[in-house]
Amino acid sequence: MNRFVRWARTHPLALDAALALGVLLCMVAGSFVDPHGPEGTYAWGARTPDVLSLVLMLLGATALVFRRRAPWYVLAATATVSVVELVTGDPRAPVVMSAVVALFTVAATTDRPTTWRVGLATMAVLTGVAMFAGPLPWYAQENLGIFAWTGMAAAAGDAVRSRRAFVTAIRERAERAERTREEEARRRVAEERLRIARDLHDVVAHHIALVNVQAGVAAHVMDRRPDQAKEALGHVREASRSALNELRATVGLLRQTGDPEAPTEPAPGLDRLDDLVDTFRHAGLPVEVARAQDAPPLPAAVDLAAFRVVQEALTNVQKHAGPDARAEVSVVRVGPNAEITILDDGPGAEPADRPRDPDAHGGHGLLGMRERVTALGGTLTAGPRYGGGFRVHAILPTKARPTAGGAGADVTDTPEDATT
Repeated sequence: MNRFVRWARTHPLALDAALALGVLLCMVAGSFVDPHGPEGTYAWGARTPDVLSLVLMLLGATALVFRRRAPWYVLAATATVSVVELVTGDPRAPVVMSAVVALFTVAATTDRPTTWRVGLATMAVLTGVAMFAGPLPWYAQENLGIFAWTGMAAAAGDAVRSRRAFVTAIRERAERAERTREEEARRRVAEERLRIARDLHDVVAHHIALVNVQAGVAAHVMDRRPDQAKEALGHVREASRSALNELRATVGLLRQTGDPEAPTEPAPGLDRLDDLVDTFRHAGLPVEVARAQDAPPLPAAVDLAAFRVVQEALTNVQKHAGPDARAEVSVVRVGPNAEITILDDGPGAEPADRPRDPDAHGGHGLLGMRERVTALGGTLTAGPRYGGGFRVHAILPTKARPTAGGAGADVTDTPEDATT
């Protein structure tokens, strides 16, 4: 069955030729049948068609070969030969069968209003000619049969067209849903990659900056004060261990669900703010923290974003603000928002340490903060302070809703933004 359907779809003209041949055989066979036989039965061979009827049947069947290419012309041609047969045929041959098939084709390829108009017109013309211009009485059953067959042809063609439209709509809807699922999957993959890239950047930038500072201290005092160099190397080891642990936890998120080795430790939040600040204090950066001790906990996504903003901002202070800089961290709840502010009073070690271009030297620190904050529907401002220093201020809604567009909305920064 499937093979025949495939063949019919690839060879429509051959299928129409076979249909036309079948219709021709039916018309010829019907022309030998007398419906008014003895005792009201059909009598086979009781009559024979004349030459004109045979020619009209052949013309009507030939026209059906092209019913897909020119359905309107085929309907006109078959209706014409049917009218000629209805007027001249005695006995009458079933040439109108070709017009019935042509009407079905037109109804299956056009819309419903057109089907109704063409169907009623065809029924009226053929039935009217058969009743009032043919050799049979107007009430003959053959005339009523013409009315019934043309009406059924129009209705069947409209039903087939509706069915095809329904199947096509279902198929298009399924294809559209499949494309939507694929696009959603690609979008989720891209978002997850971006999130992991942010986490990796925050972890590596923070800890490597501390390692760099402590290693420099150790190298500077190695000969004169070995005890201080030993302490600095201890901080280097602690920072590297923390970096490895956080990298292991971040990479572990890529494991499959159900992996027994997948990390179970929650993502870092402001509950680890004191530990974070201590790492900078050990690295030589004085940091003061101001926050309410009894503040209600933040949602997990907001808590992680706030922690990463503080981590990245302090890392920038450590790298760019100079050796004598001091930093202040403030975390407060203002209405439905959490406000995080990081200030420093450092002038900067040298102009190159604070590039004017936010993307200079391949830095992604402020870019990552922007993306984190705006993804939660918040705002971020970053820029130099009046009188010296730098300020990073983030406003995070506690009932954050992820926004489309990521880093492109509600962000303000100045030309003096520093990056890692």
